[in-house]
Amino acid sequence: MTTTPISPSHIPPSRGDTLTGIACGMGAGALWGLVFLAPELVREFGPLQLSIGRYLCYGLIAAALIAPRWRSLTTFIGRRQWLSLIWLAFAGNTLYYILLSAAVQVGGIAMTSLVIGFLPVAVTIIGSRDEGALPLAKLLPSLLLCAMGAVCIGWQALAGPAADSTGRQMIGLACAVGALASWTAYAIGNARCLVRLEHVSAHDWNLLTGIVTGAQSIVLVPLALVLETTDHSRGDWMRFGMVSAGVAVLASMAGNSLWNRMSRLLPLTLVGQMILFETVFALIYGFLWERRLPTTLELAALFLVVMSVVSCLAAHHKSADVRRHPNRSIQALPRDGSA
Repeated sequence: MTTTPISPSHIPPSRGDTLTGIACGMGAGALWGLVFLAPELVREFGPLQLSIGRYLCYGLIAAALIAPRWRSLTTFIGRRQWLSLIWLAFAGNTLYYILLSAAVQVGGIAMTSLVIGFLPVAVTIIGSRDEGALPLAKLLPSLLLCAMGAVCIGWQALAGPAADSTGRQMIGLACAVGALASWTAYAIGNARCLVRLEHVSAHDWNLLTGIVTGAQSIVLVPLALVLETTDHSRGDWMRFGMVSAGVAVLASMAGNSLWNRMSRLLPLTLVGQMILFETVFALIYGFLWERRLPTTLELAALFLVVMSVVSCLAAHHKSADVRRHPNRSIQALPRDGSA
């Protein structure tokens, strides 16, 4: 096993890198928030079909873009990297989107947003174990704000599921929790792979992930033919194709590229906080789709989410300042001398 540090947490990011990383994180969240709407736009199709449609388009686009440089690029990709691509594509794309689509269609956007909103908590807690990362105690205020915001986001959905049976709500909740676990594993594994791959750009890594995900979607086609037996009209298929292509280009291509760029600029503990923007934008798109204004609880959630990110940023800036000027604030250092 390599002894290379698994995240850039031990290197304080410059102000320019931090601002660029945050901008990329916001952009990725804005594009990823669209995936919460897709299952509602094509409710006639099941989660497996939605995943196949999105990632088949993603794979075809990625293959076309990477074809001219395939031979030169793959010289830097060994067996270990291909295995990493396979499990990252499955955890972060194929399995995640199947579970997310099922959670939205069964439990609703609000409940799904609540569970996915805990992604920053899970990623940040695990990232705090990396070499040189901020101690968890310094991130506690940010994590508490994040958790409070997530609770506000889905409080109404969990407090009164009047329309559906308890069984359906539990199935939806289980799918959302599964999506949470799947994407947490992807976010951490992907960030660590990008740190080790010095000769492969974040954009090329995204294209390679797209090719592998597209291959996985082809393997799932026979399963979808067996499980999904509903007949659809030509109009349904046209709308399905448009939604699949749109999500593939905007979320999988552009969104993933921005996320990979951000993962190389920010430490993992801060990367976790950036996932909050997906929740924020998912809620905004949900308000527009439902043609309504946010409730008091939803406004409180948005405020808490923003304050969580600001709190995490402040903790990282303070730590970086201490490392650059250790004599200015010696008492701020932990007893072991690390930050």
